[in-house]
Order: sequence, then C-alpha cells, then structure tokens
Amino acid sequence: MLMIFDWFADLITYDLFEMSKNTHLTKAVHFFILDITKISVLLILLIYAITFVRSFIDEEKVKNLLSRKNRFIGYFGASLLGAVTPFCSCSSIPLFMTFLRSGVPFGVAMAFLIVSPIINEVAIVLLIGILGIEFTLIYLLIGLSFGVISGFIFDLIDAKRYLIELPIEHQGCCSSNSSCSEDAKAENVKLTWKDRHQLSLEESLGIFKSIWIYIFIGIIFGAAMHGYLPEDFINKYIGKGSFWSVPAAVLVGIPLYTGSTSAIPVIQSLITKGLPVGTALAFMMSAVGASLPEFMILKKVMKFKLLAIIFGVMLVLFTIAGFIFNAFDSIIR
Repeated sequence: MLMIFDWFADLITYDLFEMSKNTHLTKAVHFFILDITKISVLLILLIYAITFVRSFIDEEKVKNLLSRKNRFIGYFGASLLGAVTPFCSCSSIPLFMTFLRSGVPFGVAMAFLIVSPIINEVAIVLLIGILGIEFTLIYLLIGLSFGVISGFIFDLIDAKRYLIELPIEHQGCCSSNSSCSEDAKAENVKLTWKDRHQLSLEESLGIFKSIWIYIFIGIIFGAAMHGYLPEDFINKYIGKGSFWSVPAAVLVGIPLYTGSTSAIPVIQSLITKGLPVGTALAFMMSAVGASLPEFMILKKVMKFKLLAIIFGVMLVLFTIAGFIFNAFDSIIR
C-alpha cells in the first residue's frame, strides 16, 4: 500500500508539476506530497479502527482490571489503555486523577500517564510511514515496557505519599481539542454495528480535522529540512559517533512542548540527513512525554520531590530508549 503513495508523489511532482529531479525544491516538494497523503490516509483509517475496537470495551471492567491484586497486570493494562487513548501529556492528567480517586494504585495510574502521550494512533501511523512496521513494533514494545517499569518503580518507593490531595481542573495544553477530550462513550448504551461505524467515522474525521493544520506545519518544516539541510550537517555535529547525543537530545526536548503530530515529520527529515534513529526518537519522546507544561499542571497535585522523581525516571528511560533504538537500527541495517 505504501508504494501507492510513492507513485502518487512521483506523479504529482515529476509529471504534473514537471519539476527537475535532484534540486533542493524538488526534494522538498516530493517529501511534502508523499507525507501529506500517506499520513492523512493512514491516520484516518487507523483512528477509525481503534475507535471501533474501543466501542466494545466496558469501562467498569477496565477499572476493575487496573485495580487487581496482581499489580503487574494493572501496570500492563494501564499501559495498553494509554496506548489506545488519543491524549497528550497534559490532557491525560484529569483521567490520571480520576483513576487515583477511584482506588486505582498510584503506580498503575502513573503507567497510564507515561505511556499515553508517547504512544497513540498518530505516532503509530507516522512511525510506520518513516521507519516501517518492524521498527514501530519495537517502539510500541519499549513504550509499553516503560509503563510497566515506571509503575513498578513508583509503587516500590511508595511515591504516592508525595501527592497533594487537591482537585484538578482540566487544563489542556494540546493543540487538538478532540485529542484532548475524554472519551465520550462512557454511557452504558447498547451500540449497534451501525452506531459503532458512525461513532468511529465521526471520531476519525473529527480528530483529523482538529489536527490537520499541525500535520501540515510539521510536514512543511520536515520538507524544508529534507530539501535544504546540508547532507553532512548532522553527521558532522551529532552523528552516530557522538555518545552524548542521546542524553543531550532528551534534555533539549524537555523544555519544548509538542505532539507527535508535529514532531515526527521533523525528525523524519533529520533521520534522512543522518541523525541516528534512536537519538531522534529519544528527542521526540522527551518533547512529547516530559514537557514543562505537563509538570506545571502536575505541580498542583504533587510535591516537588515527586516531580523530581518523575523527571528523573523519564530522563533515564528515554535515554535508554535512544540507545536501544540506535543499537537495533545498527543491527537491521
């Protein structure tokens, strides 16, 4: 299927626009057409499929699963829930607090909070498009395992004692209202297949309409770098021989706030210019999952010591992820 998008980009760039090959502008235009069509189609299809599957999930059963005595089942279940909910790092916080108030263990709730922004249908679609299914599966496995590991760590050190029991208002800092909203399908209503189809269609088109501008902007930046960034720039300054590049990328990403929608097209261009895959993904995970706006909201319900612990855990996990991705990339190439 992905070959169809390549064919379409070639058709528009070289046949319709009659652009000369190997110029900076042509490379940028081809990149933009290829990514805007591929991402748009795959994103709508995948959101539809995920929403259709979620329509069968009983939320009360999910809550009971997360609260089971076998804590590792809860960690993994919360990580899976985070992976299929289209929340950014800030808008997942209200649901995180809801979990805590309903008796879900702190580590289980934290597993959801960490996984939710770094794994979602947008990230899956974009990563499949630039890295392929095999690498995307590795990303998913690492992301889910980080949810389990972090949940275990927070419960092991009894991090819940650093919570401030205050109500929290929803303060979304995402770019997408649809992506930041809680699932509206909480009612115990028997849905027909037609209802599920309609719900999935509305969800997929609604999310796409609310984030298309950020996809567009991200791909514009990515296309510009793809076409005009000097080939040797990345290799010269932060190439594969630079051990420090992974932790540096994580530190640089933390002050930023972005979603995978905007970040992944940009890192795609950097990867094609020579930036190691692991370094690029470590930067993205940091910018998406450990943003300053998220910590500012969490400050209302957590003491500084707990924020520092969360910050440290994320810093270590994302750095480890970068090294793992770079090692895996060197093996498969």
